[in-house]
Amino acid sequence: MFQTIYDWFWWDRLWLPYNLTWTDLEDRDGRIYAKASDLYVTIPCAFAFMIIRYLFERSVATYFARVLGIKEKVRLRVKPNPILEKSFRASSKHPRQSDIEGLSKKCGLSPRQVERWFRRRRNLERPSVLKKFREACWRFTFYVLAFTAGLAVIVDKPWFYDLRETWKGFPIQTMLPSQYWYYMIELGFYWSLLFSVAFDVKRKDFREQIIHHVATIILISFSWCTNYVRAGTLVMAVHDASDYFLEVTAGGVCRIIHCTVIYPLELYPAFFGYYFFNAILVVLQLLHIFWAALILRMTLKFMTGNQIVEDERSDRDETDNSEDEDDEEPVKNGLISNGHSTLNNNHTKSE
Repeated sequence: MFQTIYDWFWWDRLWLPYNLTWTDLEDRDGRIYAKASDLYVTIPCAFAFMIIRYLFERSVATYFARVLGIKEKVRLRVKPNPILEKSFRASSKHPRQSDIEGLSKKCGLSPRQVERWFRRRRNLERPSVLKKFREACWRFTFYVLAFTAGLAVIVDKPWFYDLRETWKGFPIQTMLPSQYWYYMIELGFYWSLLFSVAFDVKRKDFREQIIHHVATIILISFSWCTNYVRAGTLVMAVHDASDYFLEVTAGGVCRIIHCTVIYPLELYPAFFGYYFFNAILVVLQLLHIFWAALILRMTLKFMTGNQIVEDERSDRDETDNSEDEDDEEPVKNGLISNGHSTLNNNHTKSE
């Protein structure tokens, strides 16, 4: 049964143009072709990236954060409460008023105290500015280096200047060593992003990020296995520019989509692999448009006089009014649950 599924999945008619088979992409006469087995190396590469990222964020990124004056934000703590913690974890981080009243009776606290406990507990779950900066610094550094390396790989190739050259002789196109390393590094990086997603900053576009990582991994892997390597290197180079050349990227991806949709039909009839590749490419373009809209909206807010512009993708800390502090209960070790020991010291002196 496994062999049947394997044979069906790798059926020539699905992934290759008419009259071509996988035997046409076997190494011969000095020609080297991309192979699916090459992609195994990207998994250990992903773990290597995760180690490098850990060291980079705690050394280089932390140093730049210190230079720029970015520090950890001190958040108000909460008094440990097993009943409220269980509700926070199991039920809802934003309880309804009826739930707040029920928890109030169980804990012996006022509804106001329960609301404040949940508010502060939610704030503790939110990532700090320093964590966001470290993550952004790592990604920015990688994309700059990857974009530079990508240009070095393709700038001297004829298909960089004439997109029709991308399909000349396809898919009988030999694989170059520079293309191999470019693919392995890029795919390893996106595997590392997918593996570390549980520890990264959770944003409002979390689902879109997952879709983006999965779509990118599928696109890179598919283009490698079916020898769409020339088109793949163009897509990756343009994609790496997205964080700091967003508008150029959108236009560049549109040109590449035109290249992958129109030019191949001049050489062979459409087949499943043709539709699959372009569908994934369109998904990535839609995500670029989505993030471009968020960035443009933040830019418009800034230009209209809102000097402090929050990241549209991130939750902001909820405010904690000072008038709420008077009904806070003291905590052991000289600390009030808001984390300010001086308040408790003043209260002791007044007695």
